[in-house]
Amino acid sequence: MFNKIKDYVFIILGVWCVAAGIYFFMMPNNIAGGGISGLSIILNHYVPVIPVGGAMFVIDAVLFVVAFIVIGPSFGGKTIFSSLLLSSTTFLLGEIVPLKGSLTGDMFMEMLIGVMLSAVGMAIIFNFNASTGGTDIIAKILNKYFNINMGKGVLMVDLVVVILALIAFGLKSGLYALFTVVLNGIVIDRAIEGINALKEVRVISDKLPEIEKFILDELERGATIYHGTGSYSRNNVDILSTVVDRKEFIRIKNHIKKIDPDAFVCVNDVFETLGEGFKKIV
Repeated sequence: MFNKIKDYVFIILGVWCVAAGIYFFMMPNNIAGGGISGLSIILNHYVPVIPVGGAMFVIDAVLFVVAFIVIGPSFGGKTIFSSLLLSSTTFLLGEIVPLKGSLTGDMFMEMLIGVMLSAVGMAIIFNFNASTGGTDIIAKILNKYFNINMGKGVLMVDLVVVILALIAFGLKSGLYALFTVVLNGIVIDRAIEGINALKEVRVISDKLPEIEKFILDELERGATIYHGTGSYSRNNVDILSTVVDRKEFIRIKNHIKKIDPDAFVCVNDVFETLGEGFKKIV
């Protein structure tokens, strides 16, 4: 129960980041960076009486109905929750903090801030096994009927939105929208890696039992012992391997430094770890 509540708290945080990026930085500069939010910004340009948040809500609701009919209920409740929350949050921001134009007048800087906020928010949402629907639903329909893989389907939809942005707002805003789509994907990937980043530590030491005891008892982490042979000495050696977060790695390093400064320690970055003690495989 606690884990479910934690998941939804973080999803809400991610949604607010995405909504802030869209409302405060993308919308005032007419940057329609793909997806349902971009399509809604374009629709608002032609029909100003329809707020962006309201357009997002209606489009998402229609897509969910279509998805239930065409695909079936294969997408989870978290996706429905985050999608509808994003549109309603964007609408709510418009009611609470009405904007008359760009915050700074610097389109490029605001585009970068908007992308960073939105991408970090999306990374948080993805990390808790949800998405904001919209584009994903269209991509699933394309995959089912035209055998187009999901990644290409999402890209195709975003490119259509970029073309519509170019027609609606002109070349400059259209190119900004294209740049936003590309940059957004890159930043989301890097943000997900940062959120999930861990350290794989391998140790060869004469004090291996003490190091193993520290990992098991003090850090309450698991470890694996490999048996190997030294290439130069041809002696049998034991190699301890464990995966820890950054803070735990610092503690291990300090412990090894204290009891065996001559230990051999190899450290690798790990961007996703699944299984007992870490994220569940879903």
